[in-house]
Amino acid sequence: MLQVGGFACLPFGVGRVGALGGVCLQVRQIGGRSAQLAVSTPEPPVTAFVFGRFGWSWCFPRSRSVRILSHEKSTFYVVLQRLLIKIHLENAPVVHCWIRTLLQPPANRLVLFVADGLRADTFFELDENGTSRAPYLRDIIHTRGSWGISHTRVPTESRPGHVALIAGFYEDVSAVAKGWKENPVQFDSVFNESAYTWSWGSPDILPMFAKGASGEHVYTHCYLAETEDFAAKDATKLDTWVFKNVKEFFISARENQTLFNKLNGEKVMFFLHLLGLDTNGHAHRPGSREYKENVRKVDEGVKEIVELIEAFYGNDDKTAFIFTSDHGMTDWGSHGAGHPSETLTPLVAWGAGVHYPRRITMQHVGDTFSQQWKLDGLDRLDVNQADVAPLMASLIGVPYPLNSVGILPVEYLNSSDLFKAESMLTNALQILEQFKVKMTQKKETTLSILFSPFALLSESEQLDILRKTRSHIQGGNYKEALLLCRSLIDLALEGLSYYHTYDRFFLGISVVMGFTGWILYIILIIIKTQTDIIQTSSNSRMESSHLSRYGFTALGSFITFFLMIQSCPWTYYVYCLLPIPVWHAISNEVWILNKFVDYMLSISLARTMGFLLVIILAVELMVLSFFYRAVLTVGLIAFACWPIGTKMYTQSKITTLVWVVFCLLLAVFPLMPVVGREPNITLVIFAGFASLCISLTSIWYLWKSKDRKFGDQNLALNICQVLSLAVSTYVVSSTHASLAIKQGVPLINHIVSWTTLASALAVPLLSTTFLFQRLLCIFISFVSTYLLLSTGYEALFPVILSCLMFVWIFMEQETLVKNGLSGRRKLNIIDFSCSTDISQFRQLNLDDIRRSFFLVFFIITAFFGTGNIASINSFDPASVYCFLTIFNPFVMGGLMMWKVLIPFILVMCAFETVQISAQISSKSLFLIVLVISDIMSLHFFFLVQDYGSWLDIGTSISHYVIVMCMTIFMMLLSRLAHFLTTKKIEVWRKKKHHST
Repeated sequence: MLQVGGFACLPFGVGRVGALGGVCLQVRQIGGRSAQLAVSTPEPPVTAFVFGRFGWSWCFPRSRSVRILSHEKSTFYVVLQRLLIKIHLENAPVVHCWIRTLLQPPANRLVLFVADGLRADTFFELDENGTSRAPYLRDIIHTRGSWGISHTRVPTESRPGHVALIAGFYEDVSAVAKGWKENPVQFDSVFNESAYTWSWGSPDILPMFAKGASGEHVYTHCYLAETEDFAAKDATKLDTWVFKNVKEFFISARENQTLFNKLNGEKVMFFLHLLGLDTNGHAHRPGSREYKENVRKVDEGVKEIVELIEAFYGNDDKTAFIFTSDHGMTDWGSHGAGHPSETLTPLVAWGAGVHYPRRITMQHVGDTFSQQWKLDGLDRLDVNQADVAPLMASLIGVPYPLNSVGILPVEYLNSSDLFKAESMLTNALQILEQFKVKMTQKKETTLSILFSPFALLSESEQLDILRKTRSHIQGGNYKEALLLCRSLIDLALEGLSYYHTYDRFFLGISVVMGFTGWILYIILIIIKTQTDIIQTSSNSRMESSHLSRYGFTALGSFITFFLMIQSCPWTYYVYCLLPIPVWHAISNEVWILNKFVDYMLSISLARTMGFLLVIILAVELMVLSFFYRAVLTVGLIAFACWPIGTKMYTQSKITTLVWVVFCLLLAVFPLMPVVGREPNITLVIFAGFASLCISLTSIWYLWKSKDRKFGDQNLALNICQVLSLAVSTYVVSSTHASLAIKQGVPLINHIVSWTTLASALAVPLLSTTFLFQRLLCIFISFVSTYLLLSTGYEALFPVILSCLMFVWIFMEQETLVKNGLSGRRKLNIIDFSCSTDISQFRQLNLDDIRRSFFLVFFIITAFFGTGNIASINSFDPASVYCFLTIFNPFVMGGLMMWKVLIPFILVMCAFETVQISAQISSKSLFLIVLVISDIMSLHFFFLVQDYGSWLDIGTSISHYVIVMCMTIFMMLLSRLAHFLTTKKIEVWRKKKHHST
């Protein structure tokens, strides 16, 4: 072992690679593989462009040009979404260096308790009787240890929370692609650096730290996944299992000499993951008796384990204890976003090396939580969640996790000033090395004349800070040394951010050029192929000149050469070269733009400006709706006034009145809370009853109508669907009633729910393809499924939305009659299966832009009408209890996504009908939708931010991704709607009788 100053370099891995400031940097082995001292950047999150990948499969069989355009669009959007991730989401580098202090640590072992889903206020506050829910841990705060709040980051989920606590960094969201159970990239952790770690708890958390470890020294003991049942009578059994197995483990260790010897070594860790609080919080809410009683059970269990461990080691005062949580929970039992109830978690530390309570007269924090919790007389030491990892590493003397960005909270340490200073310097050097590797990587891929280093932390500045720090330590001026180390850490983290965003301006130009070119190209295609503004003749087209072709070729060659000499990654070639073919295509069609300008100059200037103003206001209205849901209410009220403003009410008063009523009814939903709502099964039952009334009335009308296309087979099918709708309503009621008395969910309810879900796409295909009959069948099938996934007022949303969509079909028919584009058609004679592409009969007009805007607005209303898909905690896990209660993130997430999709499908089925009745092909309208969504995407691109709160950062990025995916998403839904409305499964075939 090499020793330099106060630090040691242990020969591990493949060899020594360098030293700086008395610290030896060592190549470290992760996950059993040799790792170079370099950057290993994880792949960008797949969740941000997964819908874009789906877009490759979309095409309309009616038009080859639109198939090509949709394919190009999919490619274009995938690239732009990955580029956004490159600019804003790519992780800091995983730097493989190993740094530790040689000084003797205060503790030989550390016990980490993580109470999953425990809120800080519920833990610290006194109950209604003035007593603590956790009396043992509160006594620790008063007599033996230090306490504070651990501030988490978005997303406040279990996996990223545990990674921050144990590995010291905030994990990339790409982990969600594997359900947050597997590691998208291998990472180091305090467990990996320990001599041995034993852990007990959930199979969703423990294995990821064992799989990422080098060697076989991290042991896991998990209960079965089926035990995580939200419908269980007593979820505290999850915590009881952990405490029981820990006790049995230490009892068996006295009879197992090998295990006994391991336990009595140094650098040993124990991890107890307690999931009962999270399970009870989801099932019963954090304000429930079950949740608060669970806090008491955890406190009692912690007391028993602490006494057991101290007795096992003979009270040698060499054990450190840390109690905390991975995330909190909202009042309505969800987590994932940035509400204080989710981001504020408790932290209590005591034992070897931890400072005793400090009595103070005034808190230095800027809130009143301490006073509310009656702890204002004790110094509160708040930390960021990632700071817990270096604290644990320092207490037991192991190297800090390799990619940790946590800052050691020295206020928690009860050790010598020398140990604090050396530990803080180790922390600073570990983060500084990440900065140096990132700087080296960026320098190698940038021309020397263009490279602009981070001026605040030059090499001379680094050496100067390190020299002064070492001088202060040697001179015993530890306070100044700590301040210099903290300054170095802050500069290194700022420098990491600087190099992470080094190419942002350059890549941002590529995005803007790509977007503007793409929007302009689509507009030219619309003008050329879908309108009669341009009269194309054989000699009207102007071929691109050789100069233009050579110019774009030369530009592409120059960009390629520029990127090549800088050794840029291959993705940069895609990002930077993508706009070139787009703008080259525009240059080939520039003659269209010239003719369009001449056309615009030939019409009324006031009309042109008024039209552009309406378009801008409409787009801005939809952009604002992403931030303020009440804007959707304003838009729906404006929709209600539309037939009045166009005087269409004069020719169809009843249809107009019904349109106004349902627009106003739907306008209520954006004003309702998306989160924090209490379950109201009565409203779900009422929605089921309303759906039954609508269905029975529609069946009676179709049966009594003169049109006999509604045969016995369709009647039998609709009656079966109505019975299914009634059964679904009963299942919802019985499921939640059974859960309320903690009897679990009857198996028959699960069977009925899954059967209803599976038949939702198949049953409509059994009905006739005539318009009203097929739409009614689709309505009943999807509303039945939606009821099973509802817990409150949102159950009424698809019912009212479907009624409005039905009226929309009639309104568009009246619009065509008013404008003289079509005679009054009998909609009930339209057969979806016989509809053909009739785009050759009518070109686009201004009213078609309004139809496209209506579609986009209704889709956005479906997005944010009852929930916010940009916020994880907008959705209640109780929504899926009719289907399953055992925790399964993929299945539960899939069911919630299906619930989100159902209103979209209803809108797209109505739009499929509108485009048929309006005598226009969907490809034409989708080109307009494409322009609208692209303008919104460009707008949201400039609103994306990586500063401010983590909630703001995540929301801004998710808004951009939603709009980017929206058009491709609608294309997929259009294909699904086309399938649902036109395809038919023949079960009962009539036999043909031939005469002889």
